[in-house]
Amino acid sequence: MTAQDPMTFDAFVDLAAADPDVVGLVLKGSRAHEGMATERSDHDLYVVLADGAATDLTRFTGHRTPELDLVVLSLGEFRAAGMPGFERYALARARIVLDRLDGAVAQILADKARLDVAEAFREADERLDAYANSLYRSVKNTRDGHALAARLDAADSVRFLLESLFALDRRPRPYNKYLEWELARFPLPGWDTGRLLDTLDLISATGDVSTQRRLFGRVETVARRAGHGAVLDAWGSDLRLMRPQ
Repeated sequence: MTAQDPMTFDAFVDLAAADPDVVGLVLKGSRAHEGMATERSDHDLYVVLADGAATDLTRFTGHRTPELDLVVLSLGEFRAAGMPGFERYALARARIVLDRLDGAVAQILADKARLDVAEAFREADERLDAYANSLYRSVKNTRDGHALAARLDAADSVRFLLESLFALDRRPRPYNKYLEWELARFPLPGWDTGRLLDTLDLISATGDVSTQRRLFGRVETVARRAGHGAVLDAWGSDLRLMRPQ
């Protein structure tokens, strides 16, 4: 492999598949999301090695070209990747290229795609509170004439709301790039995808207070039904500023 003749994805897969120390190959990113890849998309590939393996493929650690981005790691490291962490969603929707462990690699990915009950409840609680905080600040800043601050707080609130809503469904929140892709295929229960996305678009762009309040009214109902009323009750009389008028 030279700078003039870089390793291609297909060539590397053939090389890795011939090495018995490779127990899994997992493709993530745009190439793993149907319809999202472009001519500029590289192949983001996890190369999973048996624990304790001594293979020459470790020379590809950190390999990155416009065609191929490799992460070489042990099976134990792969189990821990994104648990928790930014990579969790990418791995939750990753595509298996090779699984030599009779489905164990697939099960690891499935575990990453599903938050356990306690983790999901805690995440939904924390992000709901953060959402309420940003919403409250946005409404106050609008009231007090701080238009830019109000819009920035409104945009912040969208992030926290999405994290809370996905946690309520025991799922890691998708990256912004894949939000529409995810919801088109796996809608959030009880939410109209088109209406939700349009509402979030309007809030992010304008910080419109009436829209934020209407959305909060819906969120409050959903959150209380799921057992998160204590988080909202802690806001006391400040809830009046957030609720529909």
